[in-house]
Amino acid sequence: MYCNRKFQMIIYLSILAAMIFFPVRMFAQENKEIVEHETGFYYTVQKGDTLWDLSDRFFDSSWLWPDLWSENSQISNPHWIYPGERIRIFHQKGAESFAGKTVSRRRTLEKKPQKEPLYYYYSPIDRIGFIRKDPVTPSGVIFKVKDDKEMISAGDLVFIRAKGDMNLTAGSKYSVYRTSKPIINQKTEAHIGTQHYLTGIVEITKIDPRFAVARIIQSYRTIEVGNLLMPYKRRSPRIELTQSKKGLNGELVISEEHANIIGDNDIVFIDKGSKDDVKLGQQYSIYYQEKHRLDTETKEDVLLTQIVYGTLLVLHTEQTTSTVLITRSDRSINPGAKICSPIE
Repeated sequence: MYCNRKFQMIIYLSILAAMIFFPVRMFAQENKEIVEHETGFYYTVQKGDTLWDLSDRFFDSSWLWPDLWSENSQISNPHWIYPGERIRIFHQKGAESFAGKTVSRRRTLEKKPQKEPLYYYYSPIDRIGFIRKDPVTPSGVIFKVKDDKEMISAGDLVFIRAKGDMNLTAGSKYSVYRTSKPIINQKTEAHIGTQHYLTGIVEITKIDPRFAVARIIQSYRTIEVGNLLMPYKRRSPRIELTQSKKGLNGELVISEEHANIIGDNDIVFIDKGSKDDVKLGQQYSIYYQEKHRLDTETKEDVLLTQIVYGTLLVLHTEQTTSTVLITRSDRSINPGAKICSPIE
């Protein structure tokens, strides 16, 4: 009888341990994608680099090397860093000061031999959409999902009909997307373009005379019957920072998710593109500027100093628009907010 009780107790404890462990493991699996979505400003260590020198280069003070070390837990000994090692330079809380140092020290940095450039790493780069004046000509359209599933996700088979004279080929990958209604500037009523909202990636597995079969290999968002296809072009998540265009002025058009309130890490579209010399890796300031009446008699209004309350990074450019990432926001940002070249 004692043995039976002991055996029952062992089984009970085993079941209890499994109940505790299993949810933890499932939670980790569910959040695996979140961990992989890495973003931030990075520098690759070169031969001869030290935290002392890098701190002076990026923060104007060698004495801040302990802060640089504390932000990089992978470095066990601050006196030993190795070529090829990746160091995180920028964190959200230090965005404003770092962006300022980058601009204000431009002339000083030019005197020093440039090694590895500073870059921003944005792992979900493949899923960002864009606004284009004239919509992309689609290669095909999803007209059915195998088993008529309501929720289409990775691994599902879909049936695709080619559009126009487009030829689909087995083994080719395509970005899945849908478009919005034409976006119009609310003030000028000018046509800005059509938003292309990426939902996933498919790979063609079989070609039949009148349709193709494809497998969903990535699902960013809800994929639906009627979604369109365009050739997939892989983008590099490593975005080297480049000099911003001087004298540029523009505004935020709309957020990718059409949110009225925009904040840190949101994807937004601006009304400036490659024809305005906007390039991948440039940074711009988000600002507001108030008017004030100095003389009540003459009723003269003057513009006060521009107040910067956010920073953005260019991730993709079209001719007349660009897709950007909000890297810092000191307060909520709304569509229509003004942007300009970095203010020194």
